[in-house]
Amino acid sequence: MLMDLHIHSHLSPCSRLPLRQILAQARCRGLDGVCLTDHGGRLALGQVREGPQADGLVVLVGHEYATPQGDFLIFGDLEPLPAELNAASLLLAVEGQGGVAVAAHPFRPGRGLDPELGRLGLVRVIEGINGRNPAGSNRQARQWAGQHGLSLVGGSDAHSLAELGGVATFFPYNIASQAELVSALKAGHGQPRRLTLASPPPSLRQDQAGTTAPACL
Repeated sequence: MLMDLHIHSHLSPCSRLPLRQILAQARCRGLDGVCLTDHGGRLALGQVREGPQADGLVVLVGHEYATPQGDFLIFGDLEPLPAELNAASLLLAVEGQGGVAVAAHPFRPGRGLDPELGRLGLVRVIEGINGRNPAGSNRQARQWAGQHGLSLVGGSDAHSLAELGGVATFFPYNIASQAELVSALKAGHGQPRRLTLASPPPSLRQDQAGTTAPACL
């Protein structure tokens, strides 16, 4: 399946992308799943239902946590994390609760990852392709991952509808829950992929009553 692991909805102060647009347009854009990763916690939990939706789209809610040593996408059914942790403390806390942390845009200018975290073995998964990163930063991330034996994933880092689904992670099997996503990421079973806008599947072109569903935007 193809899952965009890095999406910011209007619940993040930096994004104006409505949740309803994400849910309505993700399948049109070739995605089988989306992870909502707003800043400040799992804010979308009160507004969406996790798991498979009526159209088959899998929706999971993580969040992006900023530290002075880099930013991380956090996944798993975790207790709320304390604010303002440094990266090492955050990574140990997530691991201790059975979750997983993905280093987001690890070589983005001004928001990069402290390389010492990789040398210490605290980082296991990084974004090899981030949709908002310069191409050189993505190349550097993939090279660094190869040097340290890290797993790679991809995410659009969407803040607008135009960015949704531009980058995703391919998994060789279906994922429908936080536990399954955490297991797949820890096993290194994801591969980053750049996508092009796909034609809407038949289920989205026509609903059960025979009326035309909203077109992909």
